[in-house]
Amino acid sequence: MLKTRGKKKDPIFVDGKRPRPMYVDYKDLDLLKKLTNRQGKIIGRRKSGCTAASQHAVTAAVKRARFMALLPYVGE
Repeated sequence: MLKTRGKKKDPIFVDGKRPRPMYVDYKDLDLLKKLTNRQGKIIGRRKSGCTAASQHAVTAAVKRARFMALLPYVGE
């Protein structure tokens, strides 16, 4: 028998609700580190559970944090 996977919760949502407007703070390094792998690459939507809108916001925040030297461009 196949097990069905439960739906992943979007890590950006606050209390299960979508923030308006969709914005991820580039200074929230704990969240951004969860959404990047050891090599510094942004984790895809399938693995992270993000919606399309929140994935765009995460991508923009990670790029902004890299530019401000808060996150490395290349990981370990």
